[in-house]
Amino acid sequence: MTETTDQAPAGQASDQAQTWRDDFSRVLSPVFGSPQLDIVRGEGSYVWDASGKQYLDLLAGIAVNALGHCHPAWVKAITEQTNTLGHISNFFTSPAQIGLAEKLHEILDLPAGSAVFFSNSGTEANEAAFKMARRAAGGGRPFIIAVEGAFHGRTMGALALTAKAAYREPFAPGVPGVVHVPYGDVEALAAAINDNTAAVFIEPIQGEVGVRKHPEGYLKAARELTTKVGALLVLDEVQSGIARTGYWFAHQDWSIGEGVVPDIITSAKGLGGGMPIGATITVGDANTKLLEAGQHGTTFGGNPIACAAGLAVLETIEKDGLLDHALDVNDWLTPRLTAIDGIGEITGQGLLIGIELLPDADAQVPDSKAVAARALEAGFIINPVAPGRIRLAPPLTITTDELTPFIDALPGLITG
Repeated sequence: MTETTDQAPAGQASDQAQTWRDDFSRVLSPVFGSPQLDIVRGEGSYVWDASGKQYLDLLAGIAVNALGHCHPAWVKAITEQTNTLGHISNFFTSPAQIGLAEKLHEILDLPAGSAVFFSNSGTEANEAAFKMARRAAGGGRPFIIAVEGAFHGRTMGALALTAKAAYREPFAPGVPGVVHVPYGDVEALAAAINDNTAAVFIEPIQGEVGVRKHPEGYLKAARELTTKVGALLVLDEVQSGIARTGYWFAHQDWSIGEGVVPDIITSAKGLGGGMPIGATITVGDANTKLLEAGQHGTTFGGNPIACAAGLAVLETIEKDGLLDHALDVNDWLTPRLTAIDGIGEITGQGLLIGIELLPDADAQVPDSKAVAARALEAGFIINPVAPGRIRLAPPLTITTDELTPFIDALPGLITG
């Protein structure tokens, strides 16, 4: 990768970076560990660290920066909204809030009675859906079902839905009534769902286990089973939504959703393009039996600035044809990845991609964290999402020319 021409001298930049690392350790919570980089600037598909070194960002803030860094339309929308109106609380509404909700209704083709609740994150969007499921059950249905491998967030309700024990066990006993069923097993799902089930939460594509779709027919079966017992079907599209897969939402792709219409959809990440926003979307008459006035709230949710950013993201995706672009880039990228020695299955859809690292001649699976570390040193940001698996979630605006150096470098990054 190239470096900027205005970078600081190496020694000075190194000293500054070390100062920032020391300051980070002194004043910030250690929950994220030591930061890998001190990023000072971003533009398009690239970011720069304190020394001026350039990196191709193939993670986009974990599928957040849908338009890349500092996209002109996104910057313009935030700047104009900030200069007009910032925060007003949830006692009032704003044109930006109504406009973004209307746009979500449009792209989801929501039926009458549907509604959007804005929050600040994907975790909060799922937390609201959790509360909706509890209330819809009226206390008579104590159980909510999630799928092994799922990640739904880290607040207590969302954490209970998240499958990874390492995330949940330090905070046990947690929220009662959540049952995890084996991934991809329709029979196990059918056995778990009964008249005591309030809701089933499913990610159409699971991101945290290495980017995997459910087997064919799984979402359709979940819809049929929940309908049969009167339980809610909640689709967590926090990571897979907002054109990430080449569709506005992954379940709209027939190969994934098979025409399934959920009761609740949760969204965040790419929705704000870098501004914090989440959305819990109730579909049709599901809204009439869920939350009522005063039963849920958020001080900052749906604020004008975040909603203006979200509307700019959706309008730019539409105007610039980024749905088709995500699919086209995937069509270009996938065969080039599979042609590389040491790479196995490529999973996911659009620009949410999982890369399997195959065992070497000694039957050792490459350490995905070591591969990611070598990539960072070479100027590429990728995510070692699981042992032997890499996740890519670049900006939807990324080009094949920008990806070519990564493809060229990847064989050496895998072998070390």
